[in-house]
Amino acid sequence: MGNKTTTGTLFKPELVKDLFNKVKGKSTLAKLCGGDPMPFAGIDVMTFSMDGEAAIVGEGAQKPAGDSSTGSVTIKPIKFVYQHRVTEEFLKMTEEKQLPILQAFNDGFAKKIARGFDIAAFHGVNPATNVASSIVGDNCFDSTVTNIVTYNPSTPDDNIDSAVAPIQLAERDVTGIAMAPAFGSALGAMKMADSHAPMYPEFRYGANPGNFGGMTADINGTVSFGSSLDRAIVGDFANAFKWGYAQSVTFEIIPYGDPDGQGDLKRTNEIVLRSECYVGWGILDAASFARVVATNP
Repeated sequence: MGNKTTTGTLFKPELVKDLFNKVKGKSTLAKLCGGDPMPFAGIDVMTFSMDGEAAIVGEGAQKPAGDSSTGSVTIKPIKFVYQHRVTEEFLKMTEEKQLPILQAFNDGFAKKIARGFDIAAFHGVNPATNVASSIVGDNCFDSTVTNIVTYNPSTPDDNIDSAVAPIQLAERDVTGIAMAPAFGSALGAMKMADSHAPMYPEFRYGANPGNFGGMTADINGTVSFGSSLDRAIVGDFANAFKWGYAQSVTFEIIPYGDPDGQGDLKRTNEIVLRSECYVGWGILDAASFARVVATNP
């Protein structure tokens, strides 16, 4: 007999807004670039470049043509799901008693989606398995960004200079930096040669100051998730990376079957709370980014 589920219902709009406000507070990419709702079917972002320079022309002189190119990046929402079991007594509770559980679930869902979004967009893997996702494909920084600097834990600030150089050489902007915890700790450990005073005290003791050298900065373990050797990603997050979410966030209570592979729900007197949402992203210009990568795990 097939599994039976209750009809999915939608979170109220104000709860969706609250949910993704939480995501922005816990996702490095959301913090560095912001995000907007998108249609369920996705969007196409047009890219336009002018490779020539403006010309000075005399009165009555011929006006020269300038070089330009156009393109597009398709951003399609990808489904993320988060679910966990609770005892079936939940269904018999009053709404007042159910509310704290639903609030905790909502908060947990926000954290998991924020973390999952970062992991997938940085590394192209399924967050649940740490295996390359065919759905994400090459739509991630590890596959797309080819400006690479070798990480030196003794001089992480020099690594940032080296990462910024090719971006500026390509006449792009640098607006933010995503750091792995090891990179932030390396900055905090640097000291002046003469006085041995900390060069970057704002990064000591695991602090996350939110700014470095005029750039928006964030420290997050998702940058070096799993076996990734990424230690920092620098670039124009404000303009060259876009992300968004489809506003329909579904929530359902599943009372029957084995929806999570952990055994029959009726046998264990449990139900499953499940939420799903769609998040999409796109790297509009890979030349606007650089990665600082370690040589050893």
